[in-house]
Amino acid sequence: MTDKEVRALQPADKRYMRLIGDGLYIEVVPAGHKYWWLIFKQHNKRRKFLLGKYPELSLKEARHACADKRRSVDISLGDVPYNLKFSELVWDWYKVKIASKAPSYSRTVEGRIQQYVLPPFINRSAADIKPGEITSVIKSIQEKGYIDTSHRILSIYKQVFRYGIGLHALVYDPTSGTGDVIISVRHKHMASVTDPRDVADLMTKIYYYRQPKVRNAMLFSAYTFCRPGEIRGTLWSEIDFDRAEWRIPAERMKMRRIHLVPLSRQAMDVLKNQKSILEAADNRSQFVFPSERGPHIPMSADTVRVAIRSLGFGPEQMTAHGFRSMASTILNESGLWTGDAIERQLAHVPGNDDIRAAYNYAQYLPERIKMMQWYADYLDGLREVK
Repeated sequence: MTDKEVRALQPADKRYMRLIGDGLYIEVVPAGHKYWWLIFKQHNKRRKFLLGKYPELSLKEARHACADKRRSVDISLGDVPYNLKFSELVWDWYKVKIASKAPSYSRTVEGRIQQYVLPPFINRSAADIKPGEITSVIKSIQEKGYIDTSHRILSIYKQVFRYGIGLHALVYDPTSGTGDVIISVRHKHMASVTDPRDVADLMTKIYYYRQPKVRNAMLFSAYTFCRPGEIRGTLWSEIDFDRAEWRIPAERMKMRRIHLVPLSRQAMDVLKNQKSILEAADNRSQFVFPSERGPHIPMSADTVRVAIRSLGFGPEQMTAHGFRSMASTILNESGLWTGDAIERQLAHVPGNDDIRAAYNYAQYLPERIKMMQWYADYLDGLREVK
C-alpha cells in the first residue's frame, strides 16, 4: 500500500486491519484512529506488537520500525523483546488474559486501555516507568470526578506490570504503594454501578421487574440517562415518534435550556409499550409515566428509587440519578465518542460557552444519535450476556 492509500482508509462499524507487507499491518478503529502493528509467528506462537499511531508514524517510518522490532526479538527469553515498550506489554497482556473473556467485558477493558492506560506512556519503555508517573495519571482521572474509573485503571496497570514481571521483562512493579495516595471511595451522591458485571446484573433485573410501568420508567432512565425529574415529568407532547426524538422544554431543564434526546430503538420500544399499557387501561394522561394516584400528576419521585432498592441495590451502589454517571463513565471509557458530545447529551454546558453554543440544543447531533444507539445496544448486550 502507498501512503495515499493508507490515508484514504475510512473507519467502519468494527475495527479492521490491512496488510502492508512483511508482517506490517495498519489497523483502523471505529473512532477513526489508525495504528501500526507488527504481527508474525515465532515458535508456533502468534506475536503482535504495536509500533505506533498513524500519521505520527509515517508508512516509511513504520516499515523501519517493523524491521527494527523483528531484529530486537530475544528468542532466549521466549519472544520477549529487548527494551519492551509499554504499549507492547499492554496488548500482549490483553491478548493473553482478557481477549478470550466475555465480549462485553473485553470491549470495556479495551476501551479503558485506549482512553486512559496507553496515552501517557505510548512510546515509553515499560521498564522506565516510575511510581510517581502512575500516581499522576490516576490522580488526573480522579480530578475529573471518575473515582471508580481511576481504581479500575490502576488495577489494569497493576495486572500489566505483574504480567511483565512474569515474562522476566521487568524486575519491579511501579504501582506498589500507589493506592495509598489516591481517593479510595466515591461520594454517595455519585453512587452508580459502572463495572460491566454490575451493569449486566442491573439491566437484567430491570428487564424482569414485575411492574411494567415502573420497569418502563427504569429502562427509559437507563437508555436516555436524563435526570430523574425530567424522566418522570415526560409529556407525550414532547415525543416526536417520526423523528425518534424527545425535546425537553427549557422550563423543565435544570439549566433552563431546551434539551434534545435522540431516542434509540430500545427507547422507542419502551415508549410504544408504555403507550399500549396506558391505552389498555383507558388512561389518557398527558404524562408518559403518570402516578398510580391519578393521571393528572406524574409518577412519584420515590417510585424508581424504591424499585432500585427492591432489585437489591443499596443507596451506596445505585440511585435514580446514578443512570447518568453510569452512562458518563461507560461512554467516556469506551473511547469512541468525543467529550463534547457526551457532555452535551448529559445537558452539561461549559461556563465559558458562548450564547450561540449554549442554546444550540442540536449541537453534535449526528454523533449523539450514533452514540445513543451504541449505548442502548451496549446495555442490551450486557443483559444478553448475563
